[in-house]
Amino acid sequence: MSDLLDIERPGELETYLRITHRIAPADAISIRPLVGGISNRTVLVQRSAGEPWVVKQALPKLRVAVDWFSDPVRIEREAIGMQWLGELAPPQTIPRFIFEDRQCHLVAMEAVPEPSENWKAVLLAGRLDSERVRQFARLLGTIHREAHRRRGELAPIFANRDFFESLRLEPYYTFTAARVPAAAVFLDALTRDTRQIGDTLVHGDYSPKNILLHADRMVLLDHEVVHWGDPAFDLGFSMTHLLSKAHLLVDRRPAFADAARCYWQAYLDALGRVTWRKDLEPRVVRHALGCLLARVAGRSPLEYLDDARRTAQREAVAPLMQCPPSTVDDLIDQFLTRL
Repeated sequence: MSDLLDIERPGELETYLRITHRIAPADAISIRPLVGGISNRTVLVQRSAGEPWVVKQALPKLRVAVDWFSDPVRIEREAIGMQWLGELAPPQTIPRFIFEDRQCHLVAMEAVPEPSENWKAVLLAGRLDSERVRQFARLLGTIHREAHRRRGELAPIFANRDFFESLRLEPYYTFTAARVPAAAVFLDALTRDTRQIGDTLVHGDYSPKNILLHADRMVLLDHEVVHWGDPAFDLGFSMTHLLSKAHLLVDRRPAFADAARCYWQAYLDALGRVTWRKDLEPRVVRHALGCLLARVAGRSPLEYLDDARRTAQREAVAPLMQCPPSTVDDLIDQFLTRL
């Protein structure tokens, strides 16, 4: 069954859950596919005899226009990442792990209670709440701080960066460098430097699309790229989403610029005094520039930017790579001015 199971086919998944005794014979269930991810099949399992689950199954080929492959055994990293992040992050911000099946490349977790909203959709609607931005910053800052504190335990567990290479460095920086020769020197150097840094646990996919809002809290999803590495990647990657939405929503541009500044400061407040803090800001700027370009010229372009806006973002970012801004504030100002 491992090679054939497709959890997006409800009958197949129900059969699997029953023959593996994940659910009891008397437990009535309903199964609904969830949309939005490109690297996994994801479904909601409602159960009459207990809490609802979300089940994810890693895909070997991602659902994008260009060929993009990654070993589905990465679901094992998702499982262990979820369990460790549950210890490191603020309470109730990481879904509880239920079970994994390595042969079928799937993991199950508790579902976020309803009603919930995806933060990406909220932001694209122009609904920007400064307290949510601070929550987003505190969540990441807490993970980075607490993981660094427990580095003796965590660094060996998360030392393997293969999935970060296949899902981030190659499709974002290497692929983009080949498509935008003027950015190649910058991106090649950024890639080399990133591979040398090991400061804390890096989520690797820290973005609004992986945040669900429920009541007064944020819940972080999708941990398959988690690794021990450069925290500046998480910051540059997530800052890109705020700045790209500032690009898209012209009338909300000042608010998104303020949100990006608030995000950076609130992160520093949550991070506290760690040894690598003094070297962080220039790397955050470089990763933000790399991701801003990659999200319009890499393997996974932002779907909400049309061709004209992708060109404008590319033309705004490429010159900044020749002489990167020295601070996050300068990056925000110069990027938005060039737009």
